[in-house]
Amino acid sequence: MLKDIRAFFDEKNIIEVETPLLSHASTTDPHLDSLQSKFRDAPCFLNTSPEYAMKRLLASWGEPIFQICKAFRDDELGVNHNPEFTLLEWYRPGYDMTQLMAELAELVSILCSVGGSAGVSKKLDFEMLSYQQAFEDYVGINPHLTTVSECHQAALAHGIEIPRGMGVGDDDLNDWMDWLLTQLVLPQFQENSFTFLYDYPAAQCSLAKIATNEQQFLVAKRFELFFGEIELANGFHELTDAQEQLQRFKLENQARQRDGKKCGTIDTRLIAALDYGLPECSGVAMGLDRLLMALTETKHIERVISFSWQNA
Repeated sequence: MLKDIRAFFDEKNIIEVETPLLSHASTTDPHLDSLQSKFRDAPCFLNTSPEYAMKRLLASWGEPIFQICKAFRDDELGVNHNPEFTLLEWYRPGYDMTQLMAELAELVSILCSVGGSAGVSKKLDFEMLSYQQAFEDYVGINPHLTTVSECHQAALAHGIEIPRGMGVGDDDLNDWMDWLLTQLVLPQFQENSFTFLYDYPAAQCSLAKIATNEQQFLVAKRFELFFGEIELANGFHELTDAQEQLQRFKLENQARQRDGKKCGTIDTRLIAALDYGLPECSGVAMGLDRLLMALTETKHIERVISFSWQNA
């Protein structure tokens, strides 16, 4: 798999790069936590992805790049999760989200080919589904207009469990959307098949641009690729505005505080790189352990890692 990935990017003249695993900054994402250590009594953090450093390279160089590296998250341990995992991430200057989705599908199709490097190909179908269409079809709500109260009623109407302590304030809407996604939307995705979910609600923009969709709703130009219910990849048409990104980081830290978590250390070097000038680009990160699970029809991540956390 690694050989075929590198051959794919080499043929397209996309350069392999290497960035640090340790950083002075941590993630501010409310749904992720960085693993922390110390160097000479100063805190340092293992990267949750190489995104920030790769964008700094893009700002100074402007050429398409990719990286295969280890990433680390202080997260749950389970059939699809290990605290250390292998990540493929790449960036395409001049690409919009749709073009990058097509390239991701091309790569996955090659990796799923019968015989792999032998070059015997097999046609794969990738379902394309907007976030709005998915929620209208499987939840019965418009995610760009909904409220916490409507999400609560949808959960009751579909008879799904409501987690204890689920908030009822306006700030809790994203939590409700994530819960309905996992409970009602993802189970509808075809098993052993690939689905692209795209144009997320603007409030879930993270590091993506915001634009208007065909129905004139503001959406985050963001996509995820799923194999059945399992998330494999997360991609953005990347935000290039330094001050907007800084404001988003601050808002994420406020969300972390509301959840009783420590604030993340904002990567000021990334902000400086955006201020210097990040080219218009799209980028995507894909978990290679989970992809290998899909390729080998394996149900537990331990089966595709040489030494899982229990044996590390």
